[in-house]
Amino acid sequence: MNRRQFLHRAPAAGAAALTPEAAGAPGAAGHPQANETEVVIERPQQGRPHKGKVLVAIQPHADDISLFASGTVAKLVQEGYTGHLIRVTNDDMAGPGTIGETVLANEKDNDAVARVLGLKRVFNLNYNNHRLDDISVVELRSRLIFLFRLLQADTVVCYDPWGHYEENPDHYVMARAIESACWMAGMNKDYPEHFAAGLKPKSVRERYYFARGPQLVNRVVDISKTVGTKIDCIVANKAQGPGGDNGARLRRRLAAKGLRLPELGGDDETANREYVRLFLLEANRELGRRYGLEYAEAFHYIGPKESPVEGYVAKHAVRL
Repeated sequence: MNRRQFLHRAPAAGAAALTPEAAGAPGAAGHPQANETEVVIERPQQGRPHKGKVLVAIQPHADDISLFASGTVAKLVQEGYTGHLIRVTNDDMAGPGTIGETVLANEKDNDAVARVLGLKRVFNLNYNNHRLDDISVVELRSRLIFLFRLLQADTVVCYDPWGHYEENPDHYVMARAIESACWMAGMNKDYPEHFAAGLKPKSVRERYYFARGPQLVNRVVDISKTVGTKIDCIVANKAQGPGGDNGARLRRRLAAKGLRLPELGGDDETANREYVRLFLLEANRELGRRYGLEYAEAFHYIGPKESPVEGYVAKHAVRL
């Protein structure tokens, strides 16, 4: 199976959450986190309940968030998050023309995705594509800790550091660095020079992890109201990925044979968007059908846990 086929099918595979026993480790019988295997459906909320919170979407390549999590990121931004985008590689191995042309095309696409999603700032870390397993993970983690503290990040959206059968080292190396950076960013002794520069510790307490292969799914997000934004994001990735201008290309190819697909409309923009809707969102539709939704995205979600001390105090404390 090639990468494109794998990408198309992965969300459906991920939606079939492993049972605790099959998953082993966290969630296994008797494990203290076993209750996390219960699937929670996250639905759109009215107003801006997340106002004041900061979300960081992190991807190794320009098309990852678009394919796996753009509906969720768009939903959270609509609900009040201030969002930022971090791209870890320069995508120099995936795109048209020379390596230099490929890098520039992907940088433009990455910026376009951020605009579509309404994200405030873009940070490009510019490591070589397909080579993250050749870099210092400590260096990558330290850069992420700096950014989490600078942005005062509450929530990250990224690849699952424990996703199964992931073939791309950029995905799993980045994800492992993010996971450790999320808790280290809240420590008060790691990288004290950050504090001398005016930054403050900040633990990232909420994480939405997506995966291309089997995954322990415990959250399904209803993206029915933001699926249009997801389509726009996938179309924005013209240098790589299964969307881009493929609808327009298919329309021209059929026209040369005296054929047409009515669904692709009469212009390239419509053709590109409807191509994505027809051929690239089936996994999101299927996942949605399982939970009574139109479209959905699947995640392993890790959220803030209430302190047992604070919970006990709130319930039992009395006035002096």
